[in-house]
Amino acid sequence: MLEDFHFLRPAWLFLMPLLGLIVWSWIRRTQQGSGWEKLVDDSLLSVLMDDSHRRSGKNIAWWMSLVVVLSALALAGPAWEKLPQNVERKEDTLVILLDLSLSMLAEDENPSRVGRARQKIADVLRTRQEGQTALIAYAGDAHAVVPLTDDTATIENLLFSLSPEMMPVFGSNPDHAPTLAAELFANSGYLQGRILMVTDGIDDISSVTRHRSAAFPISIIGIGTESGGPIPLDRLRQPGRFLQTQEGNRVIAQLDEPRLQEVATLSFGKYARAVVGDADIFHALSTPLPTEDDTIEVEREFDTWYDQGYWLALALIPLLLIAFRRGVLAGLVLVLALPLLDPPPVIAAPAAPPPVATLGDFWQSLWQRSDQRAYDKLRHGQPEYAAALFDDPDWRAVAQYRSGDYGGALMGFSTNDATPSVYNQGNALARLGEYESAIAAYEQVLAREPEHEDALHNKALVERLLQEKQDAEQQQDQDQQSQANNDNSESQQDDQQQQQEDSQQEQENQQNQQQQQDQQQSQEDQQQGQQQEMAEVEDEASRDEKQEALEQWLRRVPDDPGGLLRRKFSHETKQRLRRGEYENRQGDKLW
Repeated sequence: MLEDFHFLRPAWLFLMPLLGLIVWSWIRRTQQGSGWEKLVDDSLLSVLMDDSHRRSGKNIAWWMSLVVVLSALALAGPAWEKLPQNVERKEDTLVILLDLSLSMLAEDENPSRVGRARQKIADVLRTRQEGQTALIAYAGDAHAVVPLTDDTATIENLLFSLSPEMMPVFGSNPDHAPTLAAELFANSGYLQGRILMVTDGIDDISSVTRHRSAAFPISIIGIGTESGGPIPLDRLRQPGRFLQTQEGNRVIAQLDEPRLQEVATLSFGKYARAVVGDADIFHALSTPLPTEDDTIEVEREFDTWYDQGYWLALALIPLLLIAFRRGVLAGLVLVLALPLLDPPPVIAAPAAPPPVATLGDFWQSLWQRSDQRAYDKLRHGQPEYAAALFDDPDWRAVAQYRSGDYGGALMGFSTNDATPSVYNQGNALARLGEYESAIAAYEQVLAREPEHEDALHNKALVERLLQEKQDAEQQQDQDQQSQANNDNSESQQDDQQQQQEDSQQEQENQQNQQQQQDQQQSQEDQQQGQQQEMAEVEDEASRDEKQEALEQWLRRVPDDPGGLLRRKFSHETKQRLRRGEYENRQGDKLW
């Protein structure tokens, strides 16, 4: 405990010197008196003046010093123990649509529009403290780079490998990107979320607004300048050249902010131009959702330090009572002793103790709810007492299960149809020996969550127990049948004895022949085993050589996430071409 002792809010300790200075000034002021000491002789002053107020002021000052010290320590939050806490995360999902058309190569933004867009998306990822995020890249068609995940580091790692030249279909058609975002939301089971487009322009407003939904607002961050800039082809292996129209005019990509503002407004979102800082991010992502404050519980826990400062706050109560009225502390002790004067009746069944059975329980009942006291009992190995204190049926069933009352636990878990309760029903049924019903409960859990590891493990264990039980019953039936057959065969033994004597000689001859054959077979097996050992040694040496060659080859493989994404996009494009999905997507404009 001493090794883990620390303060959660140590800044409050700096309050102690300031408050100590105030108390010291008070003591000094009370000791100075009224100023008559300088004018009246000491022998007369003791008769004329009553110095009881000086002594009482000094005592109060010392009491105040103690109160200040305890208060500062309590506010600092002493802690030395960790407790598990359930984790909840805000249901805040975001799908980012990154425009990778050729116009994003324009260099009117430093270093370029696509470089500025990647930096801005990285800022978005770093500002998100919770929730899941996905990334989609689009040009003439859209491709999912990363599905919805809370691992923003992975998205940021792949983000800076994205560039317009890796897109298999040139153009600027965002129509498929919101459709792909809706599929990501649906596959993850989300009924609401935000969509953020990072683009320098939208030619067809309806390609975005046709996907408008209040549950999935589409916000836009504009990249570029109104004056625009030419589109260099250096990165397309044409150094020194710029993209031109069929007439030979240089293409100037300009940022059309009014159009982007209109698209965002029609799509229930907000528009912001990319600026230095996070103001544009907070503005674009401030769109309200139908259920903004929803949170969901995740199957994870984390340990947090337990603030023990309330014990010092309790110690302040008698000090404040003493300062307020004399005799209050004695009255408080009398009130706390009242339960001892009339003790509660003895409970015959120890499995159902009274909520307040001792002075300690009575003291805890003044500051804690029954569920809190029950949780403490359960944590300290007293599940039978916890079961009597819990008001929540699920927690009561947990306590009954730990105390060995599996029947009562089964009844408690049966009141709830949630997946954890069904899983616990299977555990209780297994403890009661009802293996078939337990397997049915586990199968019900796996139907809802196929990857439920505990249910898979327990189902396999119970199936093995059931098979052992069935094998034991089958073996018992066979033993009974064998006993009956033995009784029936005793009458036939006499008739068979003579036949056995006749065949005994013939069996001896066959045994001699079999022994000779066994010896010969043993020699052959020994030779074959030696040959097999030699082959295994040779195979192992060959495998080691192949493994070493494979590792050397893997070391030469370049770590290029961009190449992997390029092949992924190309494969998806070929699949869509076979299905004929590009007839209405790819237009004549390539930027």
